[in-house]
Amino acid sequence: MARFTIPRDVYYGKNALDELKTINGKKAIVVVGGGSMKRAGFLDKVVNNLKEAGLETLLFENVEPDPSITTVMNGAKAMREFEPDWIVAIGGGSPIDAAKAMWLFYEYPDTKFEDAVKPFSLPALRTKARFIAIPSTSGTATEVTAFSVITDYDKGIKYPLADFNLTPDIAIIDPAIAETMPPKLTAHTGMDALTHAVEAYVSTANSVFTNPLAMKAIDIIKDNLEKSYKGDMAAREQMHYAQCLAGMAFSNGLLGIVHSMAHKTGAVFKNGHVVHGAANAMYLPYVIQYNAKNPATAKRYANIATLWGIEYKTTEEAVQKLCDAIQNLSKALNIPLCLKDYENDMVPEDEFLAKLPDIAKNALLDACTLSNPRQPNHEEMEKVLKCAYYGTKVDF
Repeated sequence: MARFTIPRDVYYGKNALDELKTINGKKAIVVVGGGSMKRAGFLDKVVNNLKEAGLETLLFENVEPDPSITTVMNGAKAMREFEPDWIVAIGGGSPIDAAKAMWLFYEYPDTKFEDAVKPFSLPALRTKARFIAIPSTSGTATEVTAFSVITDYDKGIKYPLADFNLTPDIAIIDPAIAETMPPKLTAHTGMDALTHAVEAYVSTANSVFTNPLAMKAIDIIKDNLEKSYKGDMAAREQMHYAQCLAGMAFSNGLLGIVHSMAHKTGAVFKNGHVVHGAANAMYLPYVIQYNAKNPATAKRYANIATLWGIEYKTTEEAVQKLCDAIQNLSKALNIPLCLKDYENDMVPEDEFLAKLPDIAKNALLDACTLSNPRQPNHEEMEKVLKCAYYGTKVDF
């Protein structure tokens, strides 16, 4: 038996935020990131809509990018003091992911973080509150997924929490919010969405339910991401929906080692973070080359190439041309093609090589590795990471 889980309700389209006026409850805590939602007026709109519904509200603000365990525990403490029956998270992946983890520790304060990171092992949620997610970016799709990514800064590791209990009850996909994204964020989140769809389609957990969602997401993204990056708001709206479809696909069909690598390289280098979406964009073609050594997986990549409109005579040619198409899209979005070239050489070669064994070790232990269509050993993981760093072809 398999399972397919998405939010009970997904409200989408212009003025979808108005649905908050219909919520039944007593108290809502609103979790938000920096100031972008406040400056654009969306935070006020959320609070006013909740008040119109008769809910007392409390703000938990300033969730940082790549939220920390400390932020999660502080938010859970605020929830225990306020006792909301609704948790409303608005913003990019970070505040929504943080709010999901806060939800767990609000309802189960004695849970230890090291136990929470064990995949699909969480206790039943909704004993105290239900969850509404409102994304402002078109990439993470955390508003419809069973995942939350939290960073342990002491270890320099991002941990994905994975459990169907973490799937929000309501997702509100209002395209007006996505119009606030600057071009660089549009690029990074868009490539994150593409990676979600591609990895879900070739994952060992892909299914008759997830495959159509993944392929439709890819179809929309290939036609709209570059236009959205250049400021086309009709394309921006389509990207907001596509990333949501991709989220439904990977929340149920799972991911692969592109994400394992991105999780374990995101916060480990001393000069700064490797932005998640940019990491996915850089690593995806190399992982495709690695996975395509599995003939059945190569055929699935060929299906994606066909959808992309790529002409080819052999499966091998289809795989290579698909990698080329993805890298051409990255170029159009001003994303480098390898880690060595990221952000003015932010990751020096000596630091990368010194940390490579631990990065590979931790990537192998990442929950996303389990559903990758080709299972790497430690040596292979190091070699894929090296190819992604130097920009060399994976030929093993």
